Amino acid sequence: MTGFVAPHSGPGPVPVLALGDVLLVTLQGELHDGAAEQLQHDIAQRIASSATPVNGVVIDISGVEIVDSFLGRVLAEIAASSRLLAARTVLAGMRPAVAITLVEMGLTLPGLGTALNVESALSLLGRATSAAPTAHLEEGA
Repeated sequence: MTGFVAPHSGPGPVPVLALGDVLLVTLQGELHDGAAEQLQHDIAQRIASSATPVNGVVIDISGVEIVDSFLGRVLAEIAASSRLLAARTVLAGMRPAVAITLVEMGLTLPGLGTALNVESALSLLGRATSAAPTAHLEEGA
């Protein structure tokens, strides 16, 4: 199932777009606790119930200015549950300020690969794009 879904910008469920064997989630602005927990559930449900096997999840956070400890934990839990369901997770588009904040909070986000942009994240997951050396998949992910 593919199609265009507008990025998330407020309360309510976060859209999850299927691109072949990869799920793409684009976060914009602040993600409230309830929406973050719902996103975690939605991604696991989509991976488990998809007619086509899901091999990867890309979470684009280029529109997110602040990641607190709760959202950092939810992202790590999404990666862990996805990994248990045989899908790798890549976090794309992290702003430098967000990376610095995560390091200062001591959040390492185990199991999450990182990429500078969505194209690099898709390349890291083996999708056909013009690959650029701008991605890193954490060992053991």
